[in-house]
Amino acid sequence: MARLDPHSYNDSTQPETETLEWKARVDFRTRRLHAEATLTLKEASAGPLDLDTRDLDIRGVVDAQGRPLPYILSPPEPILGSRLRIELPSGVKQLTVRYRTSPEASALQWLTPSQTAGGQQPFLFSQCQAIHARSVVPLQDTPRIRIRYRASLRVPKQLKSVMAASFVAREEHGVEAEEHYEMPQPVPPYLLAFAVGSLTSKELGPRSRVWAEPEALEDAADEFAGVDDMLRAAESLFGPYDWERFDLLLMPPSFPYGGMENPRLTFLTPTLIAGDKSLVNVVAHELAHSWTGNLVTNASAEHFWLNEGFTVFAERRILEALAGPEVAALHAALGRRSLDEAMHHFRAHPQLTALRTHLSGVDPDEAFSQIPYEKGYLLLRALEDAVGRPTFDGFLRRYLEKYRFQALTTEEFVRFTEAELPGALAKVDADAYLNRPGVPQSAPRPTSARLEALEKLRGKVPSQADTKDWTPTEWQLFLESMPADTSQEVFRELDAKYGLTGSRNSEVLVAWLVAALRAGFDAPLGRAEEFLGEVGRMKYLKPLYSVLASSRDHRKVARAAFEKNGARYHPIARQGVELILARA
Repeated sequence: MARLDPHSYNDSTQPETETLEWKARVDFRTRRLHAEATLTLKEASAGPLDLDTRDLDIRGVVDAQGRPLPYILSPPEPILGSRLRIELPSGVKQLTVRYRTSPEASALQWLTPSQTAGGQQPFLFSQCQAIHARSVVPLQDTPRIRIRYRASLRVPKQLKSVMAASFVAREEHGVEAEEHYEMPQPVPPYLLAFAVGSLTSKELGPRSRVWAEPEALEDAADEFAGVDDMLRAAESLFGPYDWERFDLLLMPPSFPYGGMENPRLTFLTPTLIAGDKSLVNVVAHELAHSWTGNLVTNASAEHFWLNEGFTVFAERRILEALAGPEVAALHAALGRRSLDEAMHHFRAHPQLTALRTHLSGVDPDEAFSQIPYEKGYLLLRALEDAVGRPTFDGFLRRYLEKYRFQALTTEEFVRFTEAELPGALAKVDADAYLNRPGVPQSAPRPTSARLEALEKLRGKVPSQADTKDWTPTEWQLFLESMPADTSQEVFRELDAKYGLTGSRNSEVLVAWLVAALRAGFDAPLGRAEEFLGEVGRMKYLKPLYSVLASSRDHRKVARAAFEKNGARYHPIARQGVELILARA
């Protein structure tokens, strides 16, 4: 017996799932899915089969002929949930689990009509990464085991379901509609994704469209109009796009992430709608995942950097191809700042600042940070610098081809790299990135004329001439680098001159609010309180709640904001904010 993923009950001696057939009825009244999951195994095998579940109400388990199969649902463990152990008689290759989800399912957020853009219809969406798929479907919830699936969702007839899969058909039955989907490529369970609401779409290009509530559709289509250019640039770098379509879904404000790379249907936060396309690098990131993450996947959360470090590297190569090296360098500088902050945050847990982590007994949501993203990016940049871009590009193509539709570990990456780029890992001291805490002194640092110009203005009030060509990225870098001893007068002048408290760009706004409040400049406090009620993206909630909670004067403001808005946040975001407030 061997459990190769510390976050799954999956036993490597047991048969693996090959396909899933999932049928679910969406019940907004009770906030439950009434469902059945039919698992077809790669091979018939007598004995126990362990599935991951969380808060599922199991109604029965039967074989392909409808004969009951014995099962035991164990008491839940805090991180893993409950093991569903099914005893398989000899020759059984297919089984069906009938069940319903909990109203508190950790992967699902049920929104009332008042929490949507239209205000008339409810909304439901899933977020299964990292280990939340088990709260929706009983399955082997580990990225080691990829599955193909077919799904059907029964929803209220006036609503539309969308899924990270290929649409097959819609049938209407009285007051309900049943919509069918199919995912022909094998995917890890965390990429199971769907949403239900008042949704409509607009074509963006031959392989892409955007879905949104009708009230937000035109703004989303305008903001993401360049997605096909990104798709072509990515293919020129990484090879053919393997998922047929790259559609986008604009999520409600409570969506906890910037984006989620669900294949065929990327989920995106509405905070990207800045009106000037300045935040679409998030789309480039999710697109890059089509190769690094969705196509080649980390074997468990302990190797998460193989998803995110490669994807940040690929994202910046796409940005460089579309906007030039100066823009890519600005984003790399932002990334380095976020990495340094994450290193400081985890200073009491240095083991979590290595790329290759050991997470037995650790919730992957609590270990989540920018470290696998940005430290992983730096390792790949160091390798690219060491061997040269043409050589590294060839290596990357071979890597993607070898592990296509597979999952791998850090150790497998090391073996592959040693074979393909002999001596390169030692040359960059890869062990310092992979297995040691902190950031190596020799790690690459972004350089550009625009970065140098920003550094000269650090802590000052720039002139209109200085800022006339600034991008929002430069504003964000400038604000995030404000020295701790900057006077309140500087902040007062900045706001009077540039109206930063009224910024429409969420990245600039949050950088401004955090810098100002940290320095004791309280004029934007009201805007910070408002903003905490407008968004659910953890990238913004965590720094704002942290800066408020760290101040004796503002701690009550933070707690009052959470009491007012916490019910609107996704369960994953709510858990993160609760942790911040508990430590205050």
